[in-house]
Amino acid sequence: MAKAATPWGQAELVEELTLAQRVGGKRFSSLVQLLEAPGGELLVRFAYATSGTARRGPVTLRVRDLIRPKTFPVSLTTAATSPIEPFGLFS
Repeated sequence: MAKAATPWGQAELVEELTLAQRVGGKRFSSLVQLLEAPGGELLVRFAYATSGTARRGPVTLRVRDLIRPKTFPVSLTTAATSPIEPFGLFS
């Protein structure tokens, strides 16, 4: 498995979503990655890449921080029943 550096140490890449984009003549990809830290904690990482290498960001968040009701912008019930369920986190 691929490794990624995070504020919590090295993590293993579990799953990755790559969105190819183009603005004018420039091409790049937006990346959303599900990572697993050494203790088993799940992390979500956002970045963008050119030529396959992450260039900006990355911003890494702990999944437990994303699903806390006080920090999550929609109710967990709504998120769980939405047609787009990122990485199956709410199922």
